[in-house]
Amino acid sequence: MMIGQRKKIKELLYSAKLPKMETVLCESKEIASSIKIGRSSFMEKYGVSSELEYKRRSIKDGHIMFHAHIGMNTWHETAYSLKAAYDFAETNGFIIDRAGICLDRRMSLPKDLRKSAPQESGPYLETQEDWMQVGQAAPIQAHMGDFIIGFPASTENTVSALQAGVTTIGNLSQFFAHEAPMWRRKDLTTIETVKAIGIMGFLRDKGTLMHSYLDDGFGALFLDCSTSAAWAYLEKYIVEDLLGAKLAHCVGGLVSDPIKRSGWIFALDEIHDHDCIGSMFYGDTISSHSDPEKNRALTAEYLLWDIMTQIECPTGHAVLPVPFTEAQRAPSLEEICEVQLWGREIEKIAVKMHPHFDFSEPKKFAASICKKGRRIFNDALSYLEECGVDTKNAVEMLYVLKSLGPRVFEDTLNPSAKNGSAPAGESLAIPNDIFTKTLEQVDIWTPYFRSSEVKEKLTGRRVLLASTDVHEHGLLLIDKLLQQAGCLIVNIGAERNPDEVVLAGVQSDAEIIFISTHNGMALEYARNVLDEMEEQNVSIPICMGGVLNQNTEEGTLPIDVSSDLERLGIGTVSDLTLLPECAVSLLNFRQ
Repeated sequence: MMIGQRKKIKELLYSAKLPKMETVLCESKEIASSIKIGRSSFMEKYGVSSELEYKRRSIKDGHIMFHAHIGMNTWHETAYSLKAAYDFAETNGFIIDRAGICLDRRMSLPKDLRKSAPQESGPYLETQEDWMQVGQAAPIQAHMGDFIIGFPASTENTVSALQAGVTTIGNLSQFFAHEAPMWRRKDLTTIETVKAIGIMGFLRDKGTLMHSYLDDGFGALFLDCSTSAAWAYLEKYIVEDLLGAKLAHCVGGLVSDPIKRSGWIFALDEIHDHDCIGSMFYGDTISSHSDPEKNRALTAEYLLWDIMTQIECPTGHAVLPVPFTEAQRAPSLEEICEVQLWGREIEKIAVKMHPHFDFSEPKKFAASICKKGRRIFNDALSYLEECGVDTKNAVEMLYVLKSLGPRVFEDTLNPSAKNGSAPAGESLAIPNDIFTKTLEQVDIWTPYFRSSEVKEKLTGRRVLLASTDVHEHGLLLIDKLLQQAGCLIVNIGAERNPDEVVLAGVQSDAEIIFISTHNGMALEYARNVLDEMEEQNVSIPICMGGVLNQNTEEGTLPIDVSSDLERLGIGTVSDLTLLPECAVSLLNFRQ
């Protein structure tokens, strides 16, 4: 297998005809020399020249930073919400230090292609005036970690963000696992990503931070936490050693175990040679309950650990209390403010508890994954060199690593993650929480899907699975359960465009297509799939599940579109017990 993989990588590089890193960085240097980093209203208020300066001051002063994620449906509503959140914090005597601006994924495309892609959740910045308002809407430092660096429009968006006074920009992890909608040119994406990181490197002395949220990339798809640590070492090597930028790692959204949550901060501090400056530490998003009130206890638990760990090992990571309703939909302004206020009460408790807390288990976790992760990282560099990759060329490194994918990378360099063994002197795999959670759900639902009633309905049916966005673990759950029911599965994975779904449906001779969606694009995406089918003169039943809502031009929050989908003849599933019946109904209708 390894010999065959080496040959594939050599052929991949030969056919890509990538430019030298030095050529790309020459462009970066020229662009960087013309950029004047803007002064955000946050910088003016706190007398700093960058968020990095503010983070280092916070570490020195023992100040715990707080992060809010804000991405309403339009930029006008987002700007209003930033100012309203600031006013709410001022009135209640606390600071929202920073806010993540959750952009519409269309922003990742070059300007002339954006309008042709489906609208998704988050604001869309159309003019230079919109961009400049990002830093001026309120004295909350903007963080742009979605769909900026790592995509075809990396360079133009990075320049605009810096000019607006945004100095923490990402997201490198999204480069590996995400795609811009309707885009095919991985080579151009890689070049633009290197160019943008190069700009950040040439402006490093001005306080720029290159953000990477590990849970947004392959880190979410590895089985073993040690592989995720190895990937963090790899990203640091590429960003800092090859491209000269300062890397700010983020983790947390897919980590529920308190020992691991705390342990990851100690691990990142080790990976960054004890000069770790983090962007934010995301709240636990995989343990949420459908009842928002029950999420208060969850939020209290992870915030206690996150804040106490920042007191013990200050890295500048801003803690991020997730609004109690986020599992159901994009939260409102009032819900964002509510959880921020709640977080300050938890901070008071954490300060009291910290002196009596023992961090030996989190430190043990960190030591284990860093030791094994460092070995995997070194083996990865050796393996890539054997495959003909110039490991001193960031263009080749990024292009090949993206092409490899998480499964090949882990199976090749950390086979113990899957087979349960471990090399001498190394620990056994420590499972990533998202896989543990997914497998727990598989165990819960397996008896139902293996029942004679369900198998009688679904055995032998040819099913195509696809996701409209990056949410892949729900798809994994459906994959495993339908296999238990006897279905023949073709799973084409996450972030699939409508034309890819229809083509795969035809090629696999699928009898039904299951589509998972979460990002406020259900109705528009469904219409595009149906249009594609009409164009190709094919008809395959479709069932959709996940979060069936749609953004609207005029509304702040996405609206439920289940009934609209059903009027189009598309089956909808909000409860797994209804999935078999939905499938049978659609299949019978087709016949």
